Amino acid sequence: MMGLAIRRRPVKVRFTMALTKAKKSEKVKALAVELESSTSAIIGTFKGLTASKDFELRKVIRAAGGSYHVVKNKLAARSSQGTRVEKALQGLKGVNSVAYTSGDPVALAKALSTWVKDNAEYTFKLGIVDGKVITVEQIDSLAKLPGKEELFSKLMFLIQSPAQRLATVINAAGRDLAVVINQGVEKGKFGAAAVKAAVAEVSAAHGNQPSAAAEPESATASQAEEAAGLDPAQG
Repeated sequence: MMGLAIRRRPVKVRFTMALTKAKKSEKVKALAVELESSTSAIIGTFKGLTASKDFELRKVIRAAGGSYHVVKNKLAARSSQGTRVEKALQGLKGVNSVAYTSGDPVALAKALSTWVKDNAEYTFKLGIVDGKVITVEQIDSLAKLPGKEELFSKLMFLIQSPAQRLATVINAAGRDLAVVINQGVEKGKFGAAAVKAAVAEVSAAHGNQPSAAAEPESATASQAEEAAGLDPAQG
């Protein structure tokens, strides 16, 4: 019986080793797929991080559009080969975790930096953005930059602002022109028919109805026409 027990041990060990290698290979492939589309990553380490804080950290990273894994160093090195975050995951030592994203690197850096301020158990080691490795100081600087959404909002404001000012100037120019024409009519410098046509044209161009102030005084024009048509003998 003892002989049989001794013979079975190597078979069991071989099976366990084969299973472990298969699991490792699956983990490498799964992580490689996730890292393949990533453009930036932040590597950190931790000590004494509780399960509740670990859950909180993962939640913060997901909210910033990222993913998070505690990784084994050799597995991380193999999984990152051929990706844009490869340089940051080679030659790691000690306990390490990686937060990575294919979205806004500033948003990820902001979220992590804010969380780390209240959780000293977690510290940064290095980061990588578009293939360029960055230091802990550069991660802090990255976190202080405006994010993509903030930049987009500012850009839209700058684009829309000149257009709004131009529309205001154009509308103001139309109103001013109508006032000038009206003043000319009052001083008798324009014919009534020509003025009406000009005011109507200006109003149509700016989508406004001609105001009463912009129209010549009909009574004055009629009196002038009647006076011009009277016979000198009449009176």
